[in-house]
Amino acid sequence: MTDEPPSADGPDEFPTEAELPDEPVTAADVEPFAVDDDDFEDVDEFAAAEWKHETTADERIRAVIDRTTTPKSAGDIAETALVSETKARTALNKLSEEGIVRSQQTGSGKLYSRDPEWHLLKQIRRLAGSDTLVDQIQRIKRELAAYEAEYDAPDPEELLVSDRDLDQDELDAVSHWRTAKRELSHLRAAYRFREAKERAPTVTEQGDGRTGTQTTPTGDQLPLE
Repeated sequence: MTDEPPSADGPDEFPTEAELPDEPVTAADVEPFAVDDDDFEDVDEFAAAEWKHETTADERIRAVIDRTTTPKSAGDIAETALVSETKARTALNKLSEEGIVRSQQTGSGKLYSRDPEWHLLKQIRRLAGSDTLVDQIQRIKRELAAYEAEYDAPDPEELLVSDRDLDQDELDAVSHWRTAKRELSHLRAAYRFREAKERAPTVTEQGDGRTGTQTTPTGDQLPLE
């Protein structure tokens, strides 16, 4: 037996012989759900009960509003999030104050949706933390180059306004082309965001705080104005 380290996909520690069960574990011994599925005849009701059991009310409201692009009432969001309308309205108003949710007053009451700028920044920050960010950028660039070569057009809009009659497959390609361009813009923004964070200087103050040096990531000292 060798002393090779365990696989990266395997556990770091294994149970001892004393910790192993006396009888082999079967599929019947594994309980995948916290909620008893025997109590529900409808799969949607079961899924809703499981979601409610595994999450808090605030988590469900955040999950629903994160997918809400068309303004909806607190009642509609409450129904989807499985919370009371009062709880939903309170949480949504707080999120609105924090800039996460956009609210608008209408003749029939206040409506809520996710704030598009906040949602975009959230996406960019998530992408910036990806280890495959550069690979993703290169993949999308190759995809866009393939579209440009196939349709002899610099962008999908140019293809749409051309005299060419487009069939359904080509219209679908235009849609995917547009999505790829939007994805590339987000990936590039994420790359610039990550670069800015890595190059962000640290400032040290001396004396009365009006003088000192600015330290760059390379260790260079720059005088403060």
